[in-house]
Amino acid sequence: MMRDLHEVQKMLEKVGIPGRDAYDLPDSPKRFPDGAHYRMEISGVERPQVLEALIDEMNKRKVPIHRLISTVMGSTLLDDAELRDFAQMAADAKLEVIITPGPRSGWDVGRQLVTPEGGLSGLRYRGSDQLSFVIAEFLRCIDIGFRGFLVIDEGLLWLVNELKKTGDIPEDVVFKVSIFAGHASAAGGKVLQMLGASTFNPLGDLSLPQLASIRQAIDIPMDLHIYLSDSFGGFNRFYEGAEMARVCAPCYFKIEPGPALAAGPGAWYKPWTSPDFLAWQAREKVKYAQIIHELIQATNPNLKLSDLGPEDLAIPKP
Repeated sequence: MMRDLHEVQKMLEKVGIPGRDAYDLPDSPKRFPDGAHYRMEISGVERPQVLEALIDEMNKRKVPIHRLISTVMGSTLLDDAELRDFAQMAADAKLEVIITPGPRSGWDVGRQLVTPEGGLSGLRYRGSDQLSFVIAEFLRCIDIGFRGFLVIDEGLLWLVNELKKTGDIPEDVVFKVSIFAGHASAAGGKVLQMLGASTFNPLGDLSLPQLASIRQAIDIPMDLHIYLSDSFGGFNRFYEGAEMARVCAPCYFKIEPGPALAAGPGAWYKPWTSPDFLAWQAREKVKYAQIIHELIQATNPNLKLSDLGPEDLAIPKP
């Protein structure tokens, strides 16, 4: 017997999940601790010289950048001196750094991930050895002073939060869940929040009603791709920025263009990519942040961008 869809939607609502996508696009009542609706996040800050260029451009343009997704090629490929320089520069500039550990599962000897169908299983850490490798890399970076890390695996997310409870990982460390985790609904967002995610990056191609329904179910910030690489479909949502901030606050606008990111032909986040090229791209991304902010303010000046260095950021402590 067919079930009444309206009854099913009411079932979802009883457990805190919107019964439908939020087609009415309601204002989000939630904010960052400083009262802001939105912040700026720049990905692909791979080395100290790239960070130096980004900070210089940020100061020239007088546009605040709040968070950096860094060492996407894998923090294992930077030595301690490079990481210390990175942490010190970010701390001086009041920037949160989310370190990407690595090399990760894409570099492992397992080959299912690189097959067309096997890749649908997603990125996961394979076995306890890999879990110990990534946690060792987290601890190395924590000892250097970093306080934010990228997580792609719900099992790892649970584990690192358990290690916070035991005192093995400091309480002030934050964990951002990557787009590679593949979550795209209010239920997925709620699971990540329950497991201890500090913020999460839903799939990049969700509609405004879909994003708004996720916001209704969770309190943690959402990390929204407003510019994403060709390898993910390639899109630019600058003119949707004001509505995204209004219905999804608090949110980070994630700026990540290019032919490909960490995988596929032309991927930028590789150790052999020229630092000079990445530094130029960092400057371009700061420019895009300025453009996004100006478009948002022209459309809805009531929306607030955080100032530089709000107190709740996970700024390095070198």
